[in-house]
Amino acid sequence: MDQTARTRLTQAQSHFSPEGTYLNTATHGLLSHRARLDLERNLRELSAGRFSPGSVDGVVDAARASYARLTGVDADRVAVGTHTSQFVGTVAASLPPGAEVLLAEGEFTSVVFPLMARGLRVREVPLDRLPDEVGPGTALVAVAAVQSATGRIAPLRGLSAACADHGARLLLDTSQSAGWLATPVADYVVCSTYKWLLGPRGAAFLTGTDEALAELSPLAPGWYAGADPWNSLYGGPLRLAEGARRLDMAPVWPAWIGLAPGLELLGEVGLETVHAHDVALADRFRNAMGVEATGSAIVSLAVPDGTAERLQEAGILAALRDGRLRVGFHLYNTEEDVDRLVGALT
Repeated sequence: MDQTARTRLTQAQSHFSPEGTYLNTATHGLLSHRARLDLERNLRELSAGRFSPGSVDGVVDAARASYARLTGVDADRVAVGTHTSQFVGTVAASLPPGAEVLLAEGEFTSVVFPLMARGLRVREVPLDRLPDEVGPGTALVAVAAVQSATGRIAPLRGLSAACADHGARLLLDTSQSAGWLATPVADYVVCSTYKWLLGPRGAAFLTGTDEALAELSPLAPGWYAGADPWNSLYGGPLRLAEGARRLDMAPVWPAWIGLAPGLELLGEVGLETVHAHDVALADRFRNAMGVEATGSAIVSLAVPDGTAERLQEAGILAALRDGRLRVGFHLYNTEEDVDRLVGALT
């Protein structure tokens, strides 16, 4: 990392004020100072009766554009919503009954449940075997680019090639990767933004190729999917927007007010810089614990009983699930955070 990139990173870190050592981004990212101030202003406006819903349209547009730049797609191929599962359900509804869908074993249920609830033939296979299991009868492969429970990175190149060879669609959930890992090209990409994209819960994106997006129909379009949303509030006829915007879901306004500053900040630092920083911290921790480097910003390892109490005493916030510790390192973390965690564990 050159000095310019390091300066951008240091400046970005000054926008956050965690209490203690925060290593739980895989559960929920931190909000920046600006996001907090924008949300506080929104609350004051709501309390005083001065809030204008139309004033958030520009915020949503800015967030859409920032996300498009961050992920390398055109903004007109970005739909906005509230949750990953809603967009996965939209994709699931486009498949014929009984179509074969491949999932990774242990995949997060926001991907799994919408597909299992549609009468599709769902097969769960080990993550590293997904490319080998794609066949002529496979309609869709749905997988998180980075696994929520373990931090493992999916075999994305092999999957992309296998899907292309057999005419299958590929759906990626980037909720645990967008913000620190480059988003690969896929037919569909869904993302919840309250983790590595530094927003509050209640905002999500769907992007994809023009061909794949054209196959989707909105399941429950509302006024925000209208060609002119503020003139689509009452009555027919059906008048949806063109392109991905017809798949828009009405925004949870505070979620987008809090998200836009985080996306802007990530854009200022640069994805390559954030990636290098996050992975370096994760590998520093792996090395200290005798674990092989994987290139992921998320680390999961087995820990003994009493670890939760030791972390709490040390002022470290992380996730403990099924006897395993999960920690995530993001742009606001430092080498001192890593060393503090190692000290608490050893």
